[in-house]
Amino acid sequence: MRSSNEKLETWIPRTKLGKMILEGKISSIEELFMEGLKIRESEIVDVLLPNLQEEVINIGLVQKQTDAGEKSQFRAIVVVGNRDGYIGLGSGKARQVRSAIEKSAVNARLNINPVRRGCGSWECGCGKHHSLPFQVSGSCGGVEIVLIPGPRGLGIVASDAAKVILGLAGVKDCWTKSYGSTRTVPSFAFAVFDALKKTYLLVTPEDWVS
Repeated sequence: MRSSNEKLETWIPRTKLGKMILEGKISSIEELFMEGLKIRESEIVDVLLPNLQEEVINIGLVQKQTDAGEKSQFRAIVVVGNRDGYIGLGSGKARQVRSAIEKSAVNARLNINPVRRGCGSWECGCGKHHSLPFQVSGSCGGVEIVLIPGPRGLGIVASDAAKVILGLAGVKDCWTKSYGSTRTVPSFAFAVFDALKKTYLLVTPEDWVS
């Protein structure tokens, strides 16, 4: 598997946004979200978030019945994040595990999202961005999860998959409550991702223009 630097050296942008970034006209990922620009090339994320980390959440075997017989593929779930307010989650299918992981990693970069952090715990009130600013919930399939802000030093009270996702998003202290088919790792992971995306849907007093 080629490294991100090797990929960027041979990258030829296919979109107008990619060309603008390569020319230096856009230098931060914040500009993309402020302008509502759609990311269609995974290399864009690698350029604007060079310290991005990648983790494989789950690999499973998917079987599909076709006219030619049973077709088997591997499905991978990959999460990417910079541990400082940006997180992406993606899935991909392929006949080989390595190809499935590569597809998932690309998909995760295309799904990159900002995460609003804060200190929403009544037990803390330090004002630092170590947790979430408020309680938020997310769902996917038959899974629902609630993320509850925690005081400093608590850590992440969650399952292993949720710990990885929240940690890469930059959340250090948090409680979680989950309902439904929580053993279904793909649905559970995307439920956590859905909750984190919702942190930017609610307008807080800090967003008001004076």
